[in-house]
Amino acid sequence: MNIENVGKRVSLLIGIGFITGVVISAIDNYAFEGEVSPVVIVALLFLTSATFGAFFSRKGYLAAIPAWVCIPLVHIVKHLLNLPDTIYPNTYASIIKLAIFTFVVALIGFGIGILLNRFFKAAVKNN
Repeated sequence: MNIENVGKRVSLLIGIGFITGVVISAIDNYAFEGEVSPVVIVALLFLTSATFGAFFSRKGYLAAIPAWVCIPLVHIVKHLLNLPDTIYPNTYASIIKLAIFTFVVALIGFGIGILLNRFFKAAVKNN
């Protein structure tokens, strides 16, 4: 199965995005006992969103959205279950701010990925 066939399979893209989001969330919550720098998580989200845009063009949003959703979703679940969390203060307002910020990061990364996709397609077309 080549990369173009993967881009046509909606469920596969959603699955790839979900698995990526779970991995990023696991790093956020368990690496260095949950004390990994937020910069690392933002960079991972940015790079994965850009990669989805670069490889799958517009359909990459099917992978970028589940990857993004996992990050604030873990904090919501931990808040609902009264589990200790690394977000401070551990309130719904903080989680909403985190969700908005990470959405913007994912959106910018995805947009840059689409631009890279178009750039490389144009470069290949001209050669």
